Amino acid sequence: QETIVLNAIGEGFIQDDTVAIDATHFEARDKAPAKQEKTKEEPKKRGRKKKEEREQWLAEQAEQEANLPLYEKKIEAQLDEPLARLRAEVPQDPKWGVKKNSEGKNVFWFGYKGHLAVGTSSQYILQSLFSSGSLNDGKAAIPLLKGIEERIPLRKLMYHTMDAGYDFEAIYEQVHRMGHRSIIAYNKRNEPEPLGFDEYFAPTCFREYSYRYDSYDAKYETLKYTGPKECRDCPLANEGICQKVYKVKITTDLRRYSAPARGSKAWKTLFNRRTAVERVNAYLKEFFQLNNVRYRTGKRAKVHFDLLVLVYNASKLAADRIGARLNHIQAA
Repeated sequence: QETIVLNAIGEGFIQDDTVAIDATHFEARDKAPAKQEKTKEEPKKRGRKKKEEREQWLAEQAEQEANLPLYEKKIEAQLDEPLARLRAEVPQDPKWGVKKNSEGKNVFWFGYKGHLAVGTSSQYILQSLFSSGSLNDGKAAIPLLKGIEERIPLRKLMYHTMDAGYDFEAIYEQVHRMGHRSIIAYNKRNEPEPLGFDEYFAPTCFREYSYRYDSYDAKYETLKYTGPKECRDCPLANEGICQKVYKVKITTDLRRYSAPARGSKAWKTLFNRRTAVERVNAYLKEFFQLNNVRYRTGKRAKVHFDLLVLVYNASKLAADRIGARLNHIQAA
């Protein structure tokens, strides 16, 4: 797989500046296990714990967290792990998965997930990951990102776009460590409305009009906002209490501040490129037999998935080479 991608880069067919990451689910050939009834837990003792009891409880919780498998820990635990371990410990057994459909209803399946990182212009699969259906989409992002950083030499690559299922601080941190920029939909989690800012975290004036995104200074990692257009007719414009220019470093909160700024036309244009990975997912299911896993056990299903990715990229490279030859013949 990597040889094909590197050949495509060397021949100039992959020159993407944006990578889109997403997951798709597919069912296993294995029969789903019978549902097991959960044993009733003893009711917890109500009230506040004593100081000694709380310290003991915190120590037990920390020990349990440390002994968990890598992909059952919080996503932050992946940041300092090597790529080899991240790939080696991915759970591969078929499991029940759940996701919301376009109508907001839960859809269940028993099987697997395929996680893809796709060049949005070339539509080559740059990195892929196979996992159990129960794995959270966000927990596959850092292995894909580290795979791109270590194995895919793309000089123009700058942006990584993902949907709201990847809105985790650790993913923003990983992209920032790579020297790239995150274009990820914001997933509001019972958070209060930010005072002095609009829904895209742009500052607002005294009359609650939003400042306009102007530019990004890559040297200082700073977003620049200018005064709202309503300032022209504002009675407070000449009172000396309004700030005409507002600057904020994206490192103050990588999740809220991206470059270009959230809500801007440039941000929306980059985010819309994410549809490339959705098209590739559809191609794999409709034309490459991803929905027709013929083997039992996760180990064999992974071979099935990896072969599909290999054939998809190989067919794209063949088509690009044929197209390049035809263009050369026509030019001659």
